[in-house]
Amino acid sequence: MNGRPAPKKEANRITRVLNQVLGQERFPVPVKTVAIELSRQWHPDDPVTLVRGASLGKFDGALYRAPTGKRGWGIIYNESVASEGRINFTLAHEFGHYVLHRVDYPDGVECTERDVVGGGVDVLLREIESEANKFAATLLMPFDDFRRQIDADTKPTLEDIGACANRYGTSLTAATLRWLEYTKRRAVLVVSRDGFILWSRSSGRALRSGKFFRTANCPPVPIPQSSLANVHKLAASGQCARHEASVWFDEPCEEVTLRSDRYGFAISLLQLDNAVGMGQVDEEPVEIDALEGILKKTPGSSWLN
Repeated sequence: MNGRPAPKKEANRITRVLNQVLGQERFPVPVKTVAIELSRQWHPDDPVTLVRGASLGKFDGALYRAPTGKRGWGIIYNESVASEGRINFTLAHEFGHYVLHRVDYPDGVECTERDVVGGGVDVLLREIESEANKFAATLLMPFDDFRRQIDADTKPTLEDIGACANRYGTSLTAATLRWLEYTKRRAVLVVSRDGFILWSRSSGRALRSGKFFRTANCPPVPIPQSSLANVHKLAASGQCARHEASVWFDEPCEEVTLRSDRYGFAISLLQLDNAVGMGQVDEEPVEIDALEGILKKTPGSSWLN
């Protein structure tokens, strides 16, 4: 234990307040208002006093202490970012730094995109970025509400997950990652560019059945030539295909792929049939924390947290 507040516990604490004050149909979370008002009530001597966009160069977001002579903290996002979902997650991420890390980092924290996705080389920085992401995901997309939109046993379409992304004010990728945390289905998210996998994440059941892609500390992993993610195969975004064994995995799977022209990558959701007997197992959602032990034994995907 590092002695810091627990990310999910703190986010759930705020969620209970929002449920009481605003009710369950209160999404997307108004992060700016929540950060300012709750910090003012809970930490009146050290509140968040500013939330706005600014030119941050290479940084996606930052938590800054107020200048000398002023009190409090500022949450800043990069105003050059066009995606509202990405901005919303960045605000929640930086609010997480305020809640969890302002005591340990009294001068604040600056976050590059690489830091946020877990690619930084500093171990301590990776840890606090992971904690801020867990806080943000839990605050913006509570499991109880997400399950009401998509049941854990349901095989959703990207349109279903996209409806959740709209509900929570996040990107499709962030919503898919959240769904993967609790689904009872075997599914794998793959983000690729220029014919190679950038990173991927597997659901708990997919990971336990050996369906993952190793992308960290190894040579680049090419995407299958016959996959929809292959730039020559994807004629239109949102295509769906059923692949036989040996394309993505050693068993059949369904692939749905979207292409982001703005960022130049493809987002593929791969869904496999549930293995024999697995559908009968009654278990809680597999959280990232629980999966870390599995990854030590079976190195797998590069985690976006």
